[in-house]
Amino acid sequence: MTRAAVLEAGQGDTAVLLLHGIGGGAAMWAEAGSGTVQALADAGFHALALDFPGYGAAADMGAPTMDRMVAAVARLVTSLSASHVVLVGHSMGGMVAQELVARAATTVHGLVLSCTSASFGKNDGEWQARFVAERLAPLEAGLGMPGMAAKLVPGLVAPDATQRARESALTVMARVPEASYRVALAAIAAFDRRSELAAIKLPTLMLAGELDRTAPPAVMQRMAQRVAGSEYVCLSGAGHIANIEAPAAFNAALLDFLHRRFS
Repeated sequence: MTRAAVLEAGQGDTAVLLLHGIGGGAAMWAEAGSGTVQALADAGFHALALDFPGYGAAADMGAPTMDRMVAAVARLVTSLSASHVVLVGHSMGGMVAQELVARAATTVHGLVLSCTSASFGKNDGEWQARFVAERLAPLEAGLGMPGMAAKLVPGLVAPDATQRARESALTVMARVPEASYRVALAAIAAFDRRSELAAIKLPTLMLAGELDRTAPPAVMQRMAQRVAGSEYVCLSGAGHIANIEAPAAFNAALLDFLHRRFS
């Protein structure tokens, strides 16, 4: 992972890596998005938001297969001299974080999973195929990623989401290369780490959006019950892109967890 593909701010013994979702990028954590990078830096943490391979400044680093995304995060973790490394994964980023912990738990010291799950939908190949087809329909219709974003974002955010949140989510998703989106969708469709949840022994925060229909609060509550000692917080009025929809509440919950567990 080249540092050119990382938004970085702050210093400190605890490095917090921010991992984006399938329709995102490092930019979702910047000031125009959730402002999490700066909020972490202001609170005394070393914040790093990265673009996965195929996204943003890492668009030329290969397609975003699960192996490549996990390897990119692992390389960044290895390059750090921090005493503690905490992964903050939103949606697909939460799946990548779980995958890395399952493969190399000793390199990570804390985990924050936001609006994500331990597997891709129902354990039913037909359901998964239908979901993928529905998500790809705008692309198959020739609408491109801007058209895809216009179709999907309204259903991802809460009904009362601010215009700023909607526009931010639309802008970030519209910039995702179509080829990268297709590969990433296939990667998460094959994801299933439910059997490893009980093996997670890290300080863990499950951060849900009250109105999230993609990764509903009930799903995240069940995940929290399977990770010993984990914490669960539900952000009122937020949908699937909770960090952008409710940035103040999201950042406050994240910082509270980090200050208590990694002060």
